[in-house]
Amino acid sequence: MKEKVSQYFGLSALHTTIRTEVVAGFTTFISMVYILFVNPSVLGASGMDEGAVFTATALASAIGSILMGVYAKYPIATAPALGINAFFAYSVCIGMKIPWQTALAGVFVASLLFMLITVLKLRELIINAIPKDLKFAISGGIGLFIAFLGLNQGGIIVADESTLVSLGSLSIGTTWLTIFGLTVTAILLIRKVPGSVFIGMAATTVLGLLTGLIQKPTGIVAAAPSLKPTFLVAAKHIGDINSVQLWVVVLTFLLVTFFDTAGTLVGLANQAGFMKNNEMPRVGKALASDSTAMLAGSLFGTSPVGAYVESSAGIAVGGRSGLTAVVTGVLFLFGLFFSPLLGIVTPQVTAPALIVVGVMMAHSLKEIDWEHLEIAIPAFLILVGMPLTYSISDGIALGFIFYPITMIAAKRGKEVSPIMYALFFVFVGFMWILNMN
Repeated sequence: MKEKVSQYFGLSALHTTIRTEVVAGFTTFISMVYILFVNPSVLGASGMDEGAVFTATALASAIGSILMGVYAKYPIATAPALGINAFFAYSVCIGMKIPWQTALAGVFVASLLFMLITVLKLRELIINAIPKDLKFAISGGIGLFIAFLGLNQGGIIVADESTLVSLGSLSIGTTWLTIFGLTVTAILLIRKVPGSVFIGMAATTVLGLLTGLIQKPTGIVAAAPSLKPTFLVAAKHIGDINSVQLWVVVLTFLLVTFFDTAGTLVGLANQAGFMKNNEMPRVGKALASDSTAMLAGSLFGTSPVGAYVESSAGIAVGGRSGLTAVVTGVLFLFGLFFSPLLGIVTPQVTAPALIVVGVMMAHSLKEIDWEHLEIAIPAFLILVGMPLTYSISDGIALGFIFYPITMIAAKRGKEVSPIMYALFFVFVGFMWILNMN
């Protein structure tokens, strides 16, 4: 059996062993298991049943990770992506007042389109159409948006009638709980401790329980929560995608997931030494695995699934084959039975995770060409537009609208692709619709 596993995954050629791959898979799981508790909390704000989202998150993560390992043979795990889940809950459902059932249908349609462009090999066309500087701005802007959500949910930043936002009250115990969690997580990350985010959440939870700021759980292990509240809801509401506004939402789900996944895959492939002639082998299989997981996740009842940058933790300890991802996927299945812990994962516990993930995503900002205003202005509008409008799609719209304008002003209009000009009109229409609403 061991020989067959080793042969299938090519462990000898990759200079790794089953033991190393198992350890790497466990390391990756510990680094990203926080999503089991953060995702239900975020999507719960839209009105979705948190128990069902917990189960959907575990199943989608397991399917995507195992598929990525068995089919694409990469040590890269998948799960519902942070950032896009916030867009789902706060921008689409709360901001646009779109029912979560319709939003879930939007994810389902986006996943079908994602699979279609993967099969038709349109990946290069779409990636090349959007300037790399704007891709980096989107990633960094989502990071700022996530961090802003975390700071607000943790009580560190609060609404203020005079100044819009201000520092939260430091006389409130739960605010200090967030500060404690952020401090512990930051120290662990700086010390490069595997599973830093998860350990930080655990430490914050323990302190909350000891101080009475968090109520004790009724148990630890239990049967997986029912999927019934969300299962196949997306397929039943496809007919709701019947307006320009909703198609823009679908497009945003598609674009953000596509570029986030593509960037993560390339970055992790570079880290593991898989890149050849600046190309990623089997990228089609990797994208197919990812899009299949996204499709399954939408049917189960969760926001878009994507490759996780936390896979770098497993790669760092030696994970080089798909066996690493398979191990991570199997562990997500075991995680199904720990749903009682959902009750103790309060906003103050998840807030530090959102903040530090925002920090990680902001690293892409260094790649933007800030020296040329025709690039810097639309990139900056994307960057600040997301947190200040409390909407990822609005931030993207601002940047995509101004990009052709600034490029034409700089006499570089010929460098703008036809697709970007088309997106200009799409987002102008999008902004007009929002204004009408």
